[in-house]
Amino acid sequence: MKHFFVCFLLLSTFNVFAQRAERYTVSGFVRDTLTTESLINASVYNNVNLAGTSTNQYGFYSLTLPAGEVELVYSYVGYNSQIVRFQLRRDTVIHMNLFGSVNLQEVEIVGSRTMSIQESTRMSMISVPIAQVKSLPSFGGEKDVFKALQLMPGIQSGSEGNSGLHVRGGSPDQNLILLDGVPLYSVSHLLGLFSLFNGDAINSFEAYKGGFPARYGGRVSSVIDINLKEGNMQTFHGEGSIGTLSSSLTLEGPIVRDRTSFIVSGRRTYADLLMNLLLNDLESDGFDGTLKKYNLNFYDMTAKINHRFSDQDRIYLSAYYGNDNMLMDNELKSKYEDGGPSGTGKDRMKAGLKSGNFMTTFRWNHVFHDRLFGNITVAYTRYHDEMTKKNNSERTYRVDDLNPPQTVTTKDFDKMQNISGINDRIGRIAFDYIPSSNHYIRFGGDATYHTFNPGMVFFSDTTGNSSFGASKRYAYEYSVYAEDDIRLNKYLQTNIGIHWSGYRMGEKFYSIFQPRVSARYLITPQLSAKASYARMVQFIHLIPNSFDGIKEFWVPTTESLRPQQSEQIALGIAQNYREDYELSLEGYYKTLTHALDYKDGGSLLSLDEAWEQKILHGTGTSYGIELLAQKKTGSFTGWVGYMLSWTDRHFDELNGGMRFPYKYDRRHDLSIVFMKSFERITPKNRHKKYEFSATWIYGSGHCLTLPVGVIDMGNPIIHGTNPYHTTQYYVYSERNGYRMSPTHRLDLGITSVKQVKRGEIHWNVSIYNAYNRKNPLFVVAEKQYDGRFKFIQYSMLPFLPSFTFQYKF
Repeated sequence: MKHFFVCFLLLSTFNVFAQRAERYTVSGFVRDTLTTESLINASVYNNVNLAGTSTNQYGFYSLTLPAGEVELVYSYVGYNSQIVRFQLRRDTVIHMNLFGSVNLQEVEIVGSRTMSIQESTRMSMISVPIAQVKSLPSFGGEKDVFKALQLMPGIQSGSEGNSGLHVRGGSPDQNLILLDGVPLYSVSHLLGLFSLFNGDAINSFEAYKGGFPARYGGRVSSVIDINLKEGNMQTFHGEGSIGTLSSSLTLEGPIVRDRTSFIVSGRRTYADLLMNLLLNDLESDGFDGTLKKYNLNFYDMTAKINHRFSDQDRIYLSAYYGNDNMLMDNELKSKYEDGGPSGTGKDRMKAGLKSGNFMTTFRWNHVFHDRLFGNITVAYTRYHDEMTKKNNSERTYRVDDLNPPQTVTTKDFDKMQNISGINDRIGRIAFDYIPSSNHYIRFGGDATYHTFNPGMVFFSDTTGNSSFGASKRYAYEYSVYAEDDIRLNKYLQTNIGIHWSGYRMGEKFYSIFQPRVSARYLITPQLSAKASYARMVQFIHLIPNSFDGIKEFWVPTTESLRPQQSEQIALGIAQNYREDYELSLEGYYKTLTHALDYKDGGSLLSLDEAWEQKILHGTGTSYGIELLAQKKTGSFTGWVGYMLSWTDRHFDELNGGMRFPYKYDRRHDLSIVFMKSFERITPKNRHKKYEFSATWIYGSGHCLTLPVGVIDMGNPIIHGTNPYHTTQYYVYSERNGYRMSPTHRLDLGITSVKQVKRGEIHWNVSIYNAYNRKNPLFVVAEKQYDGRFKFIQYSMLPFLPSFTFQYKF
């Protein structure tokens, strides 16, 4: 590997050193003027020789140009562009601050030119401005990044209202979700209704469906890279909101002006408070009191501190903490007469599920040279999942046979606790090296120490305590990567790289190379053809519990459980029209090896040390076409996205060895997103804005397996006083042989923004499912007396209005 990197760097920089005397470097940071927030992927473009670059995730850029006249255009979506003209005669540092656009109308810069979709080598990548995410109709008053991603072609939701992501036929665990560069595992709240990420704390995000750069690894379907805000270094600011289901508060400001800043943001739902009020009302109206308490809530908090020692050195400390709690408390009172003593009984059952993430990371970045930028990361991340169940029984009865007759009370109890989870300790080093305007080199590596708890069960009752389940597992994961974005000529540009992954558990060691390449060719200045290939590998796996669908188990690759691998190729075209509209058309084909599923009847709920033996290995394919037409700037924005796709799986032991559709195979997926902004100046010279948004989606139904018949074995079973019950077995259709009804829905939203003396007031009204479509959530088969089945579709989330009040100061 050392020889590989030496050769890689020498080949990339050979021409640069030969022409060093005639070329100089312009470097610096691009930030927001008012907050000094780093602007990620801001464009820096030289109109003279048509060379350009973009800032990295810390706002740093470097552009090496020929000596002489330079006209640099600094631009970023939602900000006014800036132009700098000068004679380049030496290496120059320019830190550029951009102003956010106050006027919502389009800003036209005559003679300027920014890097457009057709010029970038990045393929199958999605970037939605946070401002657009906040303008979309909200579900329950929550501005959700993942709900915005679900509106893009190639990214689907798991079920109605769910924030889970299925990318090009993949499962949720196949998505690498990074928060400030650190992976998070379970990334949803309220059983999937909301994602973990508070939109008020997010600076930017990118999602890769394919064409993965070599710097990413560890998952086989997608990468979603989310960056938190850094905090305002100039003035103290805050924003708080009260919504239908939750409230949030975000505070940011300088600790030391122009040196140190902080941001802290928190959310909490109060759905549990509303539920308990509802239960109290039901009890007062004659409710039998069986359900004493039902809680379902979440809370989360993000925090970040950043300190700038100088223009060359900066440190960041980020943290995230969030929990979901579900508690159900039942009490059943009964009277009984069983031929002996008569009396009363009281049975109380408490069941709960607690799950949550904790993440913290320390990062130090340093500008070693005007062409070399480095970052060192040390991080810890943990996911914890705990399910508990408590039963308490009490019986009181009178015994008349005793002399004198006595009242006897007996008590019994049992408690079951199932604990699972995963935690990682991570070290990473990464470098950006930009030797010329024709090369952008990234290289680095990381190491992760995994601790897996596939699931331990603790049980206690009146007889004592016991425990069983799978013991903890420990593994090491390593990676090294190098990539170069190479501009060969004004028509052809390519990103080529390699990612190596190593994984050790016990005596077993896996070593896998993953080549990555993507390229674009300019057919015309506004039209390009693109292609990409990527191999990805995944060493950790999420096995959802097939018994209840709630409990999740993260398990490692072992000697018998192989790592999942995917290979994906994509071809497409991209066009920019009138500088405002972007159009892309892509076709892709993806294969998956060592796909995972349960054996028939298998479940990790009954854990033991041989849990690997309950899981099968198979293969899968996914292919389709995606169309996206998008407008990102101006008073009218939005997009239309369409996907036509096929996804299947094959396991020798399932479905008679025949291929079958994956449960999230969806043939058609269509989304239409519309946003319109208006602005006026009040008589008191204050701005008042109105934003209207609408989204309409259509998706083919999910696949499912249903019973089609019953076999009566004829063996009588005595059941109470009825001797006619017999042993029966259900006969099922082909695996995933049925489809649910299609899903379609219209969401509407309107926001009013009013400028007041000490800030801004936002009012938002959103309507989820405006025409009250009963979209399928799941289907249940009920056997009738005549032996036939009746299929009942259950729906959730009907017409649902929500209100949000937000104050920014």
